[in-house]
Amino acid sequence: MRAVQIPRTDGPSAAEIVDLPTPEPTGDQLLIKVAAAGLNYADVAQSQGMYPGGPKAPYIAGLEAAGTVVAAGPDSPVPVGTRVMGMGAGALSEYVCWRTNQVFPTPDPWTDTQAAAFPVQWLTAHACLRTVGRVESGDNVLIHAAAGGVGQAAVRLARHFGAFVIGTAGSPEKCERVLAAGAHAAIDYRAQDFVAETLRVTEGDGIDLLLEMVGGETFRKNLAVLRPFGRMVVYGAASNEQANIHNVQLIFKPVEIIGYHLTVMMVKRPDLFARQWTEVVSLIAQGVIVPEEPETLPLKQAATALQRMANRQTTGKVVLTP
Repeated sequence: MRAVQIPRTDGPSAAEIVDLPTPEPTGDQLLIKVAAAGLNYADVAQSQGMYPGGPKAPYIAGLEAAGTVVAAGPDSPVPVGTRVMGMGAGALSEYVCWRTNQVFPTPDPWTDTQAAAFPVQWLTAHACLRTVGRVESGDNVLIHAAAGGVGQAAVRLARHFGAFVIGTAGSPEKCERVLAAGAHAAIDYRAQDFVAETLRVTEGDGIDLLLEMVGGETFRKNLAVLRPFGRMVVYGAASNEQANIHNVQLIFKPVEIIGYHLTVMMVKRPDLFARQWTEVVSLIAQGVIVPEEPETLPLKQAATALQRMANRQTTGKVVLTP
């Protein structure tokens, strides 16, 4: 089978196509013929060696995929022929071997490319807003990188939950995408001071819930827009910059800061993930969660696609097909 290998961690341009033996499922594993695999900023950070706990080179890239079960281990209850979507290592390949608890059935109306755009972005967006962020109708919500895959999903969900939604993005064109996703306001952070603009748009009230994945100076500025006892959910650090906050500061700027990581929740708090999944299934059935058809590129263009993502040249979700 063909797969995208990262031979060394000096960036996306190192990605190469290699030929590997097709894996064989054991135990409760499933062999999935990949129809589409999603790209995430975590793939870029891993290729740069900047993702905490990330894989060591050489490794097969990719975190999520959708396809069809073509073989199953003796302990798996999933029938051959089942369409699935899921998360796991080595997704950027023609076949992956994942455990049964790493996949979910693909809803019948969804294409494989839609399904590949679902697991990371929609589960992350939903958990940041609901499971962790506890969004309520009437909340002012600020979403950074709102033109990205997670960002657009979060905008759509926040609107569904009755929030007043503000999104930041890095160009007028991306801001248009944010507004099209349902945001009440979009801020071009390259041309505008997002702190001043957020306070203006909220008439000085500030933000009840903020989704943060930038880090560094943006993280520090976020504190200026949060209302007293507002919440900030930290789920990424795209700038690769650290930010510090001290305990005394929180006494006089009383806000709640909590981190989120999808895999950590699934592994360490399956009770929380089970609760989340119940609501997600309901939202899928209601037609609230329906991934848009993503930008699709062939697997052989993985290096180009990852480099575009690193350069902030992508909008929405990008998936690769074999």
